[in-house]
Amino acid sequence: MMSVEPTIALAVAAALVLLLSYLAGRRRRAPTPRTSRRDTPDAMLAHTPVPARVLTVAERQAHTLLKQAMPGYLVLAQVPLSRFLGVKTAQSEWLQAISGLSADLLLCDSGSRVLAVIDVRTAKLSDNSRRRHERMTALLRKAGIKVLSWQADALPDVQLARHQLLPLLTGQAQGREAQQAAAGSSRPMPLIPVAEILAEGDQQQDDATMEPVPSALFDDLELVPTQAR
Repeated sequence: MMSVEPTIALAVAAALVLLLSYLAGRRRRAPTPRTSRRDTPDAMLAHTPVPARVLTVAERQAHTLLKQAMPGYLVLAQVPLSRFLGVKTAQSEWLQAISGLSADLLLCDSGSRVLAVIDVRTAKLSDNSRRRHERMTALLRKAGIKVLSWQADALPDVQLARHQLLPLLTGQAQGREAQQAAAGSSRPMPLIPVAEILAEGDQQQDDATMEPVPSALFDDLELVPTQAR
């Protein structure tokens, strides 16, 4: 019995030393209080960015082609969907859902209203890229925006592009001259309907309902973390 008791005492002492060391280590690593996204340091400043081209070769060719096919219209490139598509409620979830989605080319009228989107696709797309294109197309069509897909390695010529785009604009503000000509108007219909200036009543309505999504909106919203699948 006398030989066992010193062994037990040594084991207890060793356990106490390990416990005290563990508690001291946890005290030194005090948990950092949670802060909001605005209070955390800007992680972007920790990286050194390098400039890159905005458009690929095929996208630059498609941009030039679209401007030649539809003169008088505003052509924009690589515009995030969050800039021209918005929702009235659940804005945080909406921005999270469309994060990273951009339209390759936008065909707009003189008031910067989007009339059609040109989606330039490469010949070989991964499954993720194909799903991203399909999801973007579904969102645009749900918003009432016409979508036209062009293959990067088989772009149409100017005449074919014009032939594809003109039917998409029928029934919109830019198709009013065509409707007047079909009704027997004496004014000849031009080859390409020029993007017209909206009437005063339409302009007042657009000012209230079609203003672009402000850039400062992203600073005032907290993005909802993606749930782990």
